[in-house]
Amino acid sequence: MNQPRRRRRLDRPPSFLAAARALLGIEAFRPGQQEALEALFDGHDVLAVLPTGSGKSAIYQIAASLIPGPTVVVSPLIALQRDQVERLQDPRSGGAAVVNSLTAAARRSLAFSGLEGQRLEFVFLAPEQLHREDVLDHLRKARPSLFVVDEAHCISEWGHDFRPDYLRLGGIIEALGHPPVLALTATASLPVREEIMERLRMRHPQVVAGAMDRPNIWLGVQSASSARAKRRMLLTGVEGAAKPGIVYAASRRQSEEIAADLADRGVSVECYHGGMNRAQREAAQAAFMGSDENGTTRGGTVDVMVATSAFGMGIDKPDVRFVFHNDVTASLDAYYQELGRAGRDGTPARAVLFYRPEDFALHKFFAAGGHLRREELEAIADAVAEAGDLDEEALQARTGISRTRIVRATAGLEDEGLVDQPAPGMLRSAGPDMDAAAAAGAVLEHEKRHHRYLLARLERVRVYAEMRDCRRQYLLEYFGEEAEPCGNCDNCDRGLPTSAGTSTEQPFPVKSRVVHSTLGKGVVMDYRGNHMTVAFDESGEKVIDVRFVVDRGMLRRENPR
Repeated sequence: MNQPRRRRRLDRPPSFLAAARALLGIEAFRPGQQEALEALFDGHDVLAVLPTGSGKSAIYQIAASLIPGPTVVVSPLIALQRDQVERLQDPRSGGAAVVNSLTAAARRSLAFSGLEGQRLEFVFLAPEQLHREDVLDHLRKARPSLFVVDEAHCISEWGHDFRPDYLRLGGIIEALGHPPVLALTATASLPVREEIMERLRMRHPQVVAGAMDRPNIWLGVQSASSARAKRRMLLTGVEGAAKPGIVYAASRRQSEEIAADLADRGVSVECYHGGMNRAQREAAQAAFMGSDENGTTRGGTVDVMVATSAFGMGIDKPDVRFVFHNDVTASLDAYYQELGRAGRDGTPARAVLFYRPEDFALHKFFAAGGHLRREELEAIADAVAEAGDLDEEALQARTGISRTRIVRATAGLEDEGLVDQPAPGMLRSAGPDMDAAAAAGAVLEHEKRHHRYLLARLERVRVYAEMRDCRRQYLLEYFGEEAEPCGNCDNCDRGLPTSAGTSTEQPFPVKSRVVHSTLGKGVVMDYRGNHMTVAFDESGEKVIDVRFVVDRGMLRRENPR
């Protein structure tokens, strides 16, 4: 792919640190902050992958103060936008406003007037707002000098918090003249980083990645033979743990049940999930977080928050002593993002996954569902080919397909070079003779690859849950960092197995047929140290901890017919 001509370098200050000190009172940069600023001012679009608590928001605040013109910040949650704006009330920051679905018309008008008149530095927007033509018109007039994408992992359809509206951001950036782009996230594996840079159409991108290790967080897994036993282990663990802490559950119902069980045991607890109304969520969050009149986080009035993944993005409570997961996550990206909310003050904290192999069933169900259908894709391709140019609303009216699925489908068609976007929200056939059936087939193949990728991510989580090697070493290597055994996880505590001690332990001969309790039938391929590789009939090759499956009776020889 031909890279566009590099943007000219921005005017650098004599000292980034001096600018940071004057604006934010920063006496020393944290790792990655200065590197990101230097790359941005050298003419690169920048993806900063820096761990939670590393001061990512300070990067765009400093950059915005040094680059003439307003700054657009795309932020996924209304509560997060509001929190970010409250932190920018100092006049030195230039002022900030939120424009979202709850913003009154008068405030919306005032915000855009200030932005266009160079009286306002920041506007915070949800990605959905950027599909409104009036919003885009205001931003074009304001001519933003910096485009910031917070929680950038939401862009990637391979990421752990995928939002379809993020797929359009690359086209919107181009429509605004491609100002310098700064994307920020706490965790992103190598494939997710590539997806972010491609989707945002970054020019001469540079990745600034900080060290992912959080050595003060002890890592562990507690395995259970039944759902009842797992619940009992979780409740007992929360009772005995230093507090405050967070318990993550996979569903709204589970979060409510666990919170009720903990309350019955006398634990001070709140519940948080997306099914609660805004006032309920805000009250629960305030009770857990606590704050003084200046917005500084203090001790909350409750000790434990039980929540779905809806809780946590943008949460900065430094004294969380544990993060417990009642369920496996869909990826290690999501797991590491959530456990990283523990121990931000640098003192010891604990992250424990409570695990049953059967818990993967829900994630496999979601991975298998929601696929685009061939008839949907053909209808969309036909409509675009017939009309030439067609906006999303007209496409939705013609086909009767929901906007979310249209966004996914057209993104797939664009990836295959079959449609393009002459303007945000506008679609154009790449050629007059587009074959709708062939286009649909190409996107369906993309969907199949996506499905295989989702299953591969789940497999990484399963290996983490069942492994007997150092858990931290495995996590860090997943994120592209070399690591040694940490001495601060359950496996290191009990003593790591050695290749010499397990290499001869082969309870199932190579090439023998076996049956796994959740993965089904397969063939033993080989042994390496304390692991065995099994090629399963349905899900392909898996790496399995030998002692884990033997101790729990999860693997047996297939009975010959």
